[in-house]
Amino acid sequence: MTTKKYETYYVPAQSHWPIVGAVALFLIATGAANYVTDLKNAESGLGGYVLLAGIALVIYMLFGWFNNVINESMSGKYSHQMDNSFRQGMSWFIFSEVMFFAAFFGALLYARTFAVPWLGGDGNNAMTNQVLWPEFTAQWPLIKTPDGSETTGMGWYGLPLINTILLLTSSVTAHFAHVSLEQEKRGMLKFWLGLTVALGIVFLYCQGLEYAHGYSEEMKLFLTSGIYGNTFYMLTGFHGMHVTLGTIMLIVMLIRVFKGHFTPDNHFAFQAASWYWHFVDVVWVMLFVFVYIL
Repeated sequence: MTTKKYETYYVPAQSHWPIVGAVALFLIATGAANYVTDLKNAESGLGGYVLLAGIALVIYMLFGWFNNVINESMSGKYSHQMDNSFRQGMSWFIFSEVMFFAAFFGALLYARTFAVPWLGGDGNNAMTNQVLWPEFTAQWPLIKTPDGSETTGMGWYGLPLINTILLLTSSVTAHFAHVSLEQEKRGMLKFWLGLTVALGIVFLYCQGLEYAHGYSEEMKLFLTSGIYGNTFYMLTGFHGMHVTLGTIMLIVMLIRVFKGHFTPDNHFAFQAASWYWHFVDVVWVMLFVFVYIL
């Protein structure tokens, strides 16, 4: 009779990175709220600086925490059970991100499907239209705000279409990189992963150009441009933040690849980054349809 062999489960020492991440997220939330308020009131406050400090602290936390986990992994402290824990953790994290964007898409669809028709007097809401906004025209995008200022809707062609092509292409290159790793083709792995990172950086650059165009005197599409400006920048901005995070993750993976890390049988960190990148791509496709086209 053989005795079943149990694996050891590595329990890391106490870490300061969770509290650093919590402080960073607090700074981001506080800074973003104050920055939006400053924009609305045409003031020059500290909100923007607090927001940037929070973002910088998140990046510092990510690199520091990644470094600890990498060192633990490369020293052979992780077992199959730990690998399962990482997979469950990443799966729940992506699920939480799905719920995060579901709330934002829900806000957009509620405004378009219910709020706008109600304000326009649809159904039994004629009195609502007369009392709240008699001159309101039920259309989307709402190019006129209650204070009388007008904006312009962002079309799906041009930079948004280019960004869609970039992200879809990056999803393909990320898959090729994963296949190359499983086949132990290190040269092709470096090429495809490097190309994926480059496509992510170009996407962020193009989104910056799009925002600059939106804030130009030609379009006058601001964060304060009513519900349309709010939902547009909220959805695209948070997605851009996720692309930034995904790009950082892929850069870390690329550095590890050049250092000779990962094998066909042991590469969950790379797989987790790939999962996240594909998730970001799917969200963008939905965003492109519901925010830009419909």
